[in-house]
Amino acid sequence: MQAYKTHKSENPPVIYGNFTGKIHFSITIVQYTILLKATNGKNLRVFFMWVLCSNRKNKYNIQKQEEATIMKFTKMHGIGNDYVYVNCFEETVKDPAAVAKFVSDRHFGIGSDGLILIRPSEIADCEMDMYNLDGSQGAMCGNGIRCVAKYVYDHGIVDKTSLSIATRSGIKYVDLTIRDGKASMVKVNMGSPILTAKEIPVVAETEQVIDAPITVDGKEYHMTAVSMGNPHAIIYVDDVNSLDLEKIGPSFENHVCFPDRVNTEFVQVIDRHTVKMRVWERGSGETLACGTGACAVTVASILNDKVDGSKPVTVQLLGGDLNISWERDENLVYMTGPATTVFDGEIDLGFLGE
Repeated sequence: MQAYKTHKSENPPVIYGNFTGKIHFSITIVQYTILLKATNGKNLRVFFMWVLCSNRKNKYNIQKQEEATIMKFTKMHGIGNDYVYVNCFEETVKDPAAVAKFVSDRHFGIGSDGLILIRPSEIADCEMDMYNLDGSQGAMCGNGIRCVAKYVYDHGIVDKTSLSIATRSGIKYVDLTIRDGKASMVKVNMGSPILTAKEIPVVAETEQVIDAPITVDGKEYHMTAVSMGNPHAIIYVDDVNSLDLEKIGPSFENHVCFPDRVNTEFVQVIDRHTVKMRVWERGSGETLACGTGACAVTVASILNDKVDGSKPVTVQLLGGDLNISWERDENLVYMTGPATTVFDGEIDLGFLGE
């Protein structure tokens, strides 16, 4: 066997004495969890207890041995919108919602905006199954789908530069730019924007919600509602940097106007070809980037005559820029941006919930 990971906890010394207060001895308990690779290939988790006594020899006790559940993963991001990706052509994830919450924790897990499972598909080259950091299942992630496309190409799951990916909001088609044998830029056909209020969904008296008033925490804003497979509310402001998103973000997300909650984009217009945005994502909070949000912002900005719709729009996000175009003649939105692999790793899911 080969030990390759340890988890250690140490309790403070415990002092033992009689009723007169005279100290007999002290002990310190140190507990180890060691992951072992057995000769038969199985991963084993072994719990050790190490008792240090001041008046006697050290003592080791094996408390328990069990087979460990090791999940291989890849950490990737699209302009800072980071997810943990699992190749479910080879791995099995039994409880994705629980695993998403566990791995997303930036202090006790891997750290991410959520979990994305890359699964086989009968209707496309692969399937993207995404979960937010609170465990809720998402329908679509623009930055995530670029990373899925990069992963399946870089790992030889597909050997072509134009491919299809199934999502909960339909099949998306992507084109890859290859550099040094790896996918570097990804163009995604994000499909047609949904503007009908009940299909987004958003509660409204009109069929479409464009520059409509909404009151949040006692303040009136004007919003445009768009769905790119998930609901978005776009709010135009003078300065995105001055916003307290931790305060107003949850109020928008859980507003009564949005039956399924909502992703909210706060947008500052820079010029006729450029906008700057911050986003509060439902189930995740503020993230560095949101691909579907950038697409929704572009559609809303064209509808509100904030930008020139005849040319691609540069959307500036905290993590970087995306180029978005809305081809009105075919009513399709295209997103182009990078996808980056950060590192590969393994994690013991036996600590789930501890």
